[in-house]
Amino acid sequence: MLSKRIIPCLDVKDGRVVKGISFINLRDAGDPVLLARTYDREGADELVFLDITASKEKRDIMLKVVQDVAKEVFIPFTVGGGIKSLKDMEDLLMAGADKVSINTSAVYDPELITKGATTFGRQFMVVAIDAKRENDSFRVFTHGGSRPTDLDAVEWAREVEDRGAGEILLTSMDQDGRKTGYDIELTKRISEAVNIPVIASGGAGTIEHVIEVFKKTRATAALLASVLHFGEIRIKDIKIAMQKEKIPVRLDW
Repeated sequence: MLSKRIIPCLDVKDGRVVKGISFINLRDAGDPVLLARTYDREGADELVFLDITASKEKRDIMLKVVQDVAKEVFIPFTVGGGIKSLKDMEDLLMAGADKVSINTSAVYDPELITKGATTFGRQFMVVAIDAKRENDSFRVFTHGGSRPTDLDAVEWAREVEDRGAGEILLTSMDQDGRKTGYDIELTKRISEAVNIPVIASGGAGTIEHVIEVFKKTRATAALLASVLHFGEIRIKDIKIAMQKEKIPVRLDW
């Protein structure tokens, strides 16, 4: 069985890592380069860098920051935010990214998923899905969680897989930043609907929350942000707990 991954997430705005609750009320969490270096040394399996206002502000991603972070890490590095074309993807590859994550552009131009997978390889294409509960279903949002769409999250997840996505980064907008646990129902529905890896995101507050999402869903990775940025949880402690619970995990210290 493949090891489950622990992935720190750097949500970046104006060159600084920030974190809020349900995508609002952002507060400063540190320098992305320093945090990236720390997580690489502490045993993170991968790293995600999201320029969270690039699409909303209709601008390109900050390549210089991406380059600076890439120089500090030796683990797979996924970058997202403001990616609108194959040229943007190529620029990020040249800047040091191993994968790209698209959300808004995937919704408005689904063919971009297929073009990216065909050009750079399926493993290179991550589609981020920001979803919010509506009655008994989940609606997809774009532009950093600020714009609702008519897409059902489960149906959209199936479509992005069919179009060539190699992985899904699934964020519960309801749980994001609340530290009360991942949205198990959402993660379970999506991870059981597709055959590609699903990264669970939004809501981690304790080690037990990470254990729970791996035990109750088919998620292949857990994304964490503020609890790591502010030193509330350490990656090593998460992995030790996973090992004790017999969850396959990579230990490299």
